Formats: sequence, structure tokens, C-alpha cells
Amino acid sequence: MIGKPRRAIALGTSFGGMITGQLAGRGGRWLDGAVATCGLMGGGIDLHNYQLDGAHAIARLLLAGEQVKLVRFTDPAEAAATSNRMIAAVDQARTSPAGRARLALITALYQEPSWVPGQPKPAPGDIDAQAAGRYQNLRAILPFIVLGRYDMEQNAGGNPTWNKGVNYWRQLAESGRLAEVAHLYGIAGADLHADLDLLTRTANVTADPAALAWMLRTSTLTGRPDMPVLTLHTTDDGLVPAQHEEEYAEDVSDGGAAPLLRQAYTEHAGHCAFTTAELVTAVLTMEKRIETRRWAGLADPRRLQARAESLGLGPAAFVEFRPGEFLGDRPAPPRH
Repeated sequence: MIGKPRRAIALGTSFGGMITGQLAGRGGRWLDGAVATCGLMGGGIDLHNYQLDGAHAIARLLLAGEQVKLVRFTDPAEAAATSNRMIAAVDQARTSPAGRARLALITALYQEPSWVPGQPKPAPGDIDAQAAGRYQNLRAILPFIVLGRYDMEQNAGGNPTWNKGVNYWRQLAESGRLAEVAHLYGIAGADLHADLDLLTRTANVTADPAALAWMLRTSTLTGRPDMPVLTLHTTDDGLVPAQHEEEYAEDVSDGGAAPLLRQAYTEHAGHCAFTTAELVTAVLTMEKRIETRRWAGLADPRRLQARAESLGLGPAAFVEFRPGEFLGDRPAPPRH
């Protein structure tokens, strides 16, 4: 080592954000603070759990009667085949009112936002524009997340996720989109009760114990940081929804470490779509927190915005925001 730094801050993005969250609970001897940006703060198991919920809904509602492999892929081609079938199914669903209603349910389970990168943000009351945006975001990420599941399973040595025992009535209610989905089902003359009952009744995927144990060791967060943590997320992240931050905040609160955590949001569409000014502001804010040993409003969105604007590094869009309920967290899996 050359020299000795006065302070050290962990900074990680996306999957690296989850690693940063892990370091925050293990690196107290070497680190002074942690900044996790657009991170998988719900952990790897919960990430793939809610994605399994969405895949299950596509298979049962849009590919009814067909055999669709959702887990335990043997090679990338098998995963790609599932992804291609899903994309074709969601494209076809957009052509009918019943299909669009089911897509609203599916995108609620995937926790997809309505704002699409490069497009205008849908107005709060424009249900059709919001539904269209969620479809576009889902379509864009499906190949990545299905092939990502194959890669994850190869590393874990099996499937670490499950939906057996999941109540899809509860999942939809907790998504915050029950009224919207019910409205679209009503317009289409489709039966939401029947679809949710079907999803609940046919949810039969169980986890492989060894793969689950591996993911618990490598891809989860304890929620017990021993240093200050600042998380940064865009409001409309289609790949890693901002709801991950809600889960992390809940875990940290349950672990008794809430005073160490602050969470900030920027009003952008896309995964990790931060500006230079926003990222530099996050690091400088953590540096100030380490120096003063207290938050004292440092992470207030107005303070963050003012600091970003003072840097002369371009635009910033810090905003007051509260994400919805995270859908990946669930009780311990049932045995085979």
C-alpha cells in the first residue's frame, strides 16, 4: 500500500450496490462509510423470487396449456427459448383488452415502473400510458433477467427460489396496483378473481436446499450495517425497481440500525441513470457525514440538489420519493 487514506468509502452500483450493502455490515475495520447506487438491496433470493412470480403469471395467463420452463435451466439456449416465448406472449397480449388487463397484473408482480427511458413521463391519471410504459419496460428486461436466472442457477448449483405457498391476491394488493388492475379487468370483461386464484393454486415451484443455502451465504444483506450508509436510486428503474430500497430500509430498521441509513432518489427513468453531479454529490455527502458524525439533514433532497447544482457538473434531479412495498420478501420456503 502506498500512503494511508484519511477515510475509505465503499461505492457500488447495481449488483455492486448489494455488495456495498454487505460490506457495510462487515467492513468496519477498513471502511468509514458506504454508498450503494441502484443496488439489489432486497438481496439476490428476493430479486429472483418476485421475478419468478411475474414469469409464473406469464406462463399461466398468456401461455395457458403450454409447458414453459421457468427454473432449473440446463443451458443458455433453454433460457433463451423461454425468454423468446415470453416476449411473443406479452406482445400478443397488447393486442386485446383482456391481454392488456393481464399484462397490468403481470407488470405489477414484476414491479415495473411506468416511465420509459427516452420517453415523456406518463401523467399520474393516465392509466393507458402507464400500462404501456410498464409493458415496454418489461419487454426490454425479459431477455436479461431470464438469461440472468440461468447464470445465477449455474453459480448456485440449482434453483434457490420458490413460489409454492404464495398468495397472489396478497402480492397484487401489496403492489399498490390492485385498483388499477381491477379497472382494466373490468373494461375487458375479464375475471380477475379467477386469474389470481389460478396463479395461487398452480404455484408449485420449490427451492433446491443447497442452492438456497449458497444464496443465503453469498447474496443476502443482514440489515445490520456498522457504518453510515447512503443509498441512491432512480425513481423509475425497470431492472432493479426502487422497491428494493423499501425492503432494505425495513431490514435495517428491524436490525436496530436505522439511524445509520439515509436513502436518496433522483427523478429519472432507467437503471443507474444518474448524472455525474448526482453521483459526486452522493460521495461528498457521505464524506461530510463521516467528518461530522451525524446526518443532520445532509441527505434531505433539497440539500442534495443544492449541493449538486453548486458543483458545476451538469444537471441533477434529487426528489422526495417513497417507493412502494417490495414483493420479493416471503416466509421460509416449504420443503419439497
